[in-house]
Amino acid sequence: MSSLELALIGNSTVGVLVDPRATWVWGCLPHFAGDPMFCSLMNPRAEDCGYFAVDVLDSAHAEQSYQRNSAILSTRLSDSRGGSVEIIDFAPRFRQFGRMFCPTTLVRIVRRVSGSPRIRLRLRPASDYGSGRPYVTYGSNHVRFAGSGYVLRATVDCSITVLLEETPFILQDTVSMVLGPDETMQGAAGDVAHRFYEETSGYWQEWVRSLAIPFEWQDEIIRAAITLKLNAYHDTGAIIAAVTTSIPEAVKSGRNWDYRFCWLRDAHFVINALNRLNKTRTMERYLAFIINVSASAQEGRLQPVYRINGSARIDEREVPGLAGYRGMGPVREGNAAHLQLQHDIYGSCVLAATHVFFDRRIARGADEGLFRQLEPLGAAAARLYNQPDAGPWELRGSTRVHTYSSVMCWVACDRLAKIAARLGLTERAAHWRSKAETIHRVVCERAWNARRSSFTAAFDGDGMDASLLLLNELGFLPADDPRFAATVAAIESELRRGDLVFRYAEADDFGVPQNAFVVCTFWYIDALAALGRRDEARELFRSMLSRCTRHGLLSEHIDPQTGEMWGNFPQTYSMVGLINSGTRLAIPWDKAY
Repeated sequence: MSSLELALIGNSTVGVLVDPRATWVWGCLPHFAGDPMFCSLMNPRAEDCGYFAVDVLDSAHAEQSYQRNSAILSTRLSDSRGGSVEIIDFAPRFRQFGRMFCPTTLVRIVRRVSGSPRIRLRLRPASDYGSGRPYVTYGSNHVRFAGSGYVLRATVDCSITVLLEETPFILQDTVSMVLGPDETMQGAAGDVAHRFYEETSGYWQEWVRSLAIPFEWQDEIIRAAITLKLNAYHDTGAIIAAVTTSIPEAVKSGRNWDYRFCWLRDAHFVINALNRLNKTRTMERYLAFIINVSASAQEGRLQPVYRINGSARIDEREVPGLAGYRGMGPVREGNAAHLQLQHDIYGSCVLAATHVFFDRRIARGADEGLFRQLEPLGAAAARLYNQPDAGPWELRGSTRVHTYSSVMCWVACDRLAKIAARLGLTERAAHWRSKAETIHRVVCERAWNARRSSFTAAFDGDGMDASLLLLNELGFLPADDPRFAATVAAIESELRRGDLVFRYAEADDFGVPQNAFVVCTFWYIDALAALGRRDEARELFRSMLSRCTRHGLLSEHIDPQTGEMWGNFPQTYSMVGLINSGTRLAIPWDKAY
């Protein structure tokens, strides 16, 4: 049975999920949102295509781990006679000729460790979302695959026959494969694979070395940071929510969505987390992405999600060629959320850009010109803060005035006021401060429920929403404001289930949520820390770490009864929560010894 006990390899252009026996079970080409060349994760009954496996005949044991401080995966497979192989999987990423080299390329190296292992290579890519197989041609050292959305070449230094016919053979030394663009490789496959390995390993070691991490939980935070980096599309700066589509949020829930796109809300949280770790370049690239997106938005009106190339249209359809994760369809391509109104995104975009005006490490100098580009977003926020929307949880069957959306509209105006003051633009600072004060007053009047002694999910309502845990984080309320503590207490009472926090508990378009939304628990942990309940927060954080996969990854949802992960994987939102909570709660270096 399929599970999310998977590892992610990638290079910020492509991402592939690898199961514990080193089979590539999910990966889209030529980029994150392309055709899933590897898709057996979504079609477990189909043996004919959608994966790349290395079978050790008479297999007896498997071990798997990331190489230290890298995105390079090592799997050791052993047989019952003492034979064993090591499989190295990665996607090349390193600086070359003065720029970053991160092509649509995957590398697999299989080397003998002991004995005389007999192996079989099964490279069976799919095409057109699992409905067919690519057209195959081959030469003396390569096999060429022409699918509906890609043309790729696998260059190998083993027999082409054993690859095409899947003939078992005894591994004498090492077999290398480079799967990439349909171009003649400059050098033997083994030499190129080895060079790519050395350069990529060096890149990740250097990248991790420059992280500003706390003393505690270093391995967990490093893995989370690398995972976020892998989900940031190098070419345009867009940040995807996850590399997968349609892993259901709960068993047979129908909540199956395509997350291979850039949500403005999620992306802000990602860059904020990376900035916390001293990584600003991802933010700089993302800022260019949102500036280009907002420049094409009429009257500053944004949509919540965009394609990684910045395109606004993401038509949603059900894919007939894939049965779904554990057969729980539908599998969807595209996401209709791009048609929704979600007013919190204006605050998300302004927040993402605010760093540029205050952080002296950032290469791009922020000036009045950039500020003027952001003002239409503030104008939209000031106009829409008290209007109904689908909210941060993207309700498909109803709209209302969501408190979180209104607070984020306040954030847009509040931060614009602070940016204007920073730039010495006195009149604009006063303008945006006035807008922010108006929104703040209205939110406090209409979202505060005196009977419940709490802020509520929507204006004039009484339901709870875990996004209210961010009221202090966003600066809307100080931590010592009794209304913040009362709201946290109300969420504890209504949305906490054991060590997990649900996003809400009321029925939506698909019924009552069955599983907990992972990042909400991290928000709760941060709120506890802000309220001075640090010991509780640390205990709960350790509980969340115990729920990570063996590789330190998290999906979007967790079943509170079984602890099993559900939802798209690995989820950037969840990894952000781990970083933020860990860096807040960890013992400082100067108190560590």
